[in-house]
Amino acid sequence: MKICGEAAMKALGARLVTGQNQTGVVTLNGDLGTGKTTLVRGVLEACGITSGVRSPTYTLVEFYPLETFTIAHFDLYRLADAEELEYLGYRDYLQPDTWCFIEWPERAAGYLDQVDLQIDLEYQGDCRQIGLQAHSDFGEELRKRLLSQG
Repeated sequence: MKICGEAAMKALGARLVTGQNQTGVVTLNGDLGTGKTTLVRGVLEACGITSGVRSPTYTLVEFYPLETFTIAHFDLYRLADAEELEYLGYRDYLQPDTWCFIEWPERAAGYLDQVDLQIDLEYQGDCRQIGLQAHSDFGEELRKRLLSQG
């Protein structure tokens, strides 16, 4: 799937959560500037959070409690060792009412489990090529939903 522009990337993020009754774990893979945080901003904006949204590059995780579910946005770029994910309390976020969006998941190799959907973002000129890999039944539902609307 090819995505061009910030608005299209945000719309992709919004489609992930809009109308969903279930939450899950989504990893976001890609080089700097490929749109990982922009996609999560689309998720948050679709949930009504339009201000105070920032990349968790220095805090490693930003938590957004909403009325019916919560969103945990992880940025693992600054993780020095994969084991640090345990110190962040990552497993505490794996709740039935929490969406986890994880940037730079390769920095926590061996510590991330229960991933539903992997989103790979690559530069393609001024656009981005989006790859979707499901790792669960719910992840497959999300993948099909994004492909059918993309």
